[in-house]
Amino acid sequence: MNLERDIVRALRQVYDPEIPVNIYDLGLVYELKVDEDHKAYVKMTLTAPNCPLADQLIQDVNDAVRDVPGVTDARIELVFEPQWDKSMMSEEAMLELGLL
Repeated sequence: MNLERDIVRALRQVYDPEIPVNIYDLGLVYELKVDEDHKAYVKMTLTAPNCPLADQLIQDVNDAVRDVPGVTDARIELVFEPQWDKSMMSEEAMLELGLL
């Protein structure tokens, strides 16, 4: 069982409310760790600090991570440093948005 891989799959099912791309490929996830007790830690940001749906997005991420079989707990940390920009997107996200 590879929990990090499974968590990434789950995060790819969570979409930014303003951009039709998942948060992982958008580059909003800065860090993902799973400890020996299978507790997950996700450090992430938003495309804009004043996103009106920030609370809902954080809850969606929390729910998605906690729903992964084997995860015993989840902690989501929202940060704004470094500030997100489009260079953090995966190639797939850039293609989907017509930026390549």
